[in-house]
Amino acid sequence: MEEIKCPKCGEVFKVSESGYASILNQVRDHEFDKELQNRINNIKNENKMQFELEKAKSISEYNNKLNEKEAKITELKAKLTAFETEKNLAVSNALKEKDAEIYKKDAEIIELNGKINSGEKELELKEKNLKETYEAKLKIKDEEIAYYKDFKLKQSTKMIGESLEQHCELEFNKYRSTGFKNAFFEKDNDARSGSKGDFIFKDFSDDGTEYISIMFEMKNEMDTTATKHKNEDFLKELDKDRNEKNCEYAVLVSMLESDNEYYNTGIVDVSYKYPKMYVIRPQFFIPMITLLRNAAINSLEYKQELIAIKNQNIDISHFEENMLDFKEKFSRNYELASKKFKSAIDDIDKTIKMLQRTKDELLSSENNLRLANNKAEELSIKKLTKNSPTMIKKFAELKTNREQNNNE
Repeated sequence: MEEIKCPKCGEVFKVSESGYASILNQVRDHEFDKELQNRINNIKNENKMQFELEKAKSISEYNNKLNEKEAKITELKAKLTAFETEKNLAVSNALKEKDAEIYKKDAEIIELNGKINSGEKELELKEKNLKETYEAKLKIKDEEIAYYKDFKLKQSTKMIGESLEQHCELEFNKYRSTGFKNAFFEKDNDARSGSKGDFIFKDFSDDGTEYISIMFEMKNEMDTTATKHKNEDFLKELDKDRNEKNCEYAVLVSMLESDNEYYNTGIVDVSYKYPKMYVIRPQFFIPMITLLRNAAINSLEYKQELIAIKNQNIDISHFEENMLDFKEKFSRNYELASKKFKSAIDDIDKTIKMLQRTKDELLSSENNLRLANNKAEELSIKKLTKNSPTMIKKFAELKTNREQNNNE
């Protein structure tokens, strides 16, 4: 048996060993629980304090990091503001430079447009003048062609040749008093050698010095003549007549081979066959005389010197060399003039082709505009709404609304 004393009343109790053990276990469990609860509370308090410390530490660290970030943000904002200011300034400067460049470019464009417009107007004026000049020349040429065709039709075979001679003589006499006051232009009536030319032209200086002579032959035939002659058929005889009459130049005025473009281009130099010989159409009769005479005037000084030298019995051995040199230069100058003359005619022909092409293009544009206008006139609401149910419905609703409004 075990004794147990009550802590309150002091009474002593006896209990069995098993009861004692049970009471002891109860007391021990109660103390354990109490101790355990105390330990738990202590741990909780310690954990709470640790948590509060950790919390305070975390808040402090967070605030520190937050302050650092805010400082960084403030720094970045300042940099961003500075960058924006710098960027805006750069953009402003760039815009000013661009505006200045655009203004300059606009001024240049305006100037260029002015020059282009001026150039176009000048070109249009030149084209107009060229066209008018060419049309005038073409009209004169057409009139001359028509005149000579009519001239041929009205004459008999005999009178064809005689009338061409009369035409040339008439043309010369028109200018004799103003341009050829010292000139000789007469029929060649000397047939002692068996043949003769048609006309001989000579011109003299005021002191009577002859400085040019030309043998002319006029050839023509009717279009209905069975046997057609060629210009080359008469060159040999013309050269013979020129030499026999001591003429410096020989010119065949011909209406033969009217379709031969070689002879229709202007003054044709045939000196590769016969020296100082040319073939021309009647319209070049006066220009041919003027060209040869003006060139020969340059040799007049040499001829006058030759006469003076002969009169003074001075050695003239080098005169012929000078004269030949002059003749060669004259021949070369004439060839150049002839080429330029042909080139000018070619340029006129090219311009006519260009103008004709422009005319064709304008006519084509006009036709396209006419077709477009016809298509526009044929356009209708019905065609526009074809194969479009939505548009048909919309126009039907619009029509119904209009009818309702009219009825109201």
